[in-house]
Amino acid sequence: MSGPLRSFFLGLAPRPTDPRWELAAESIAVKIRWFGLVVGGLVANFGSDQGDRLPLNVILALGFGFTAVNTVLYRRGRVFLKDFPLLISAMEALFIGLLCHFESGTESPFRFYYLLSLICCAIRYTPRVTFVTCGLDCFSYALFYIAQPDGGRNPYFFLLTLVILIWVTWTAGAMARLLKRAGEDLRVLNAALRENQAQLESRIADRTRELEESQAQVLHQEKMAAFGLLAAGIAHEVGNPLTSISGVVQMLERRDPDSYTRDKLGLVTGQLARIQAILRELVTFSRPASDTRGRVSVRDVVDEALAIAKFYKGGKNRQIVAAIPDNLPPLVGVRDQLVQVVFNLVLNAIDATGKGGRIEVAVVTEKERVALHVIDDGTGIDPAHRVRLFRPYFTTKKHGTGLGLFVIRRIVEQHGGVVGVESEPGRGTTFRVELPVAPRTQILATD
Repeated sequence: MSGPLRSFFLGLAPRPTDPRWELAAESIAVKIRWFGLVVGGLVANFGSDQGDRLPLNVILALGFGFTAVNTVLYRRGRVFLKDFPLLISAMEALFIGLLCHFESGTESPFRFYYLLSLICCAIRYTPRVTFVTCGLDCFSYALFYIAQPDGGRNPYFFLLTLVILIWVTWTAGAMARLLKRAGEDLRVLNAALRENQAQLESRIADRTRELEESQAQVLHQEKMAAFGLLAAGIAHEVGNPLTSISGVVQMLERRDPDSYTRDKLGLVTGQLARIQAILRELVTFSRPASDTRGRVSVRDVVDEALAIAKFYKGGKNRQIVAAIPDNLPPLVGVRDQLVQVVFNLVLNAIDATGKGGRIEVAVVTEKERVALHVIDDGTGIDPAHRVRLFRPYFTTKKHGTGLGLFVIRRIVEQHGGVVGVESEPGRGTTFRVELPVAPRTQILATD
């Protein structure tokens, strides 16, 4: 088969289209066919008396059966004889030609059904299929024109009808192509609109999350600032009486008291020193955090956090152990922020464990990272809560703010690390913080 002929026949094959367009076009075709059957029934039985009503009604009944099957399949979302468009065109050409033959020949009103057939074909199939259908209709019409007696032929009327068929074929095909192109453009625009809408929604969600995190960060900073002011005020108000008491004790010691009194004064001096040390730790922890980055010792960070955590309610009723190996590589970061990370994790572990519970802070090195684990044997975390655990304002505590773990994640990510959690309800929880160690060149330069 030659190239042009092969390409012509390939153009007759049905092309894949949008199922929504196929069903919409099928809906129009079904309605046109039902309209034609109703009008045909009226013409055959109440129109002119030139036709033979019995064969006309038989042909219309066959058309009714064909259209009924077409309608049932359409209701089920299928296209009748979708892969055989020319078979439908040939059957329609034969159907219309027989109606014209048994009614009044080439001048029968049923000849207008050729136009309906061409319109149905144009909105459903390719232009080539439509022009082949036009050829079948012209052949059908010409065949019954030739079969008419010589006295019933009207060449002018015959040629005019053929011209109209060709003109309607071109017009219907052009309009169908225009509608399909407009529909395709509309689908492309709708797809782009949906994509832009999805991107906009994603951006809005990102901005909303960033706003919530910023608000949470501001709230946490305000809370820490208020705590710092309170701690400084307590240290000042308590420090003045302690200084006076310390001065009185020193004055009594200078008066050469007896051994019993000296022992008691020494005990008071020791307790005063202890109170002053606690106040210094409290003030140190509550002072405005520095954002200066530098080398940070992991052991110093853990020791400072545990020294403050021991004053937390319930801290003395828990067994807190630290497993920190020697010669850990230093980190690069903000010391106060890293202390806050460990401190918050230990406080959460204290809240999660009961009296006599065990909390372990373990540190290991993994290649170029340091992994810090805070392990408790407490109640564990509900799997449904784990997804929301690091979001701002999410808390399961009665009087919690929902900012502790959020701040931890924020600080760890700012230091180039990651934080994760493993938990089993009723068996405890492990928080894991991974942070990069200081570059070797920086360690050597500092040493």
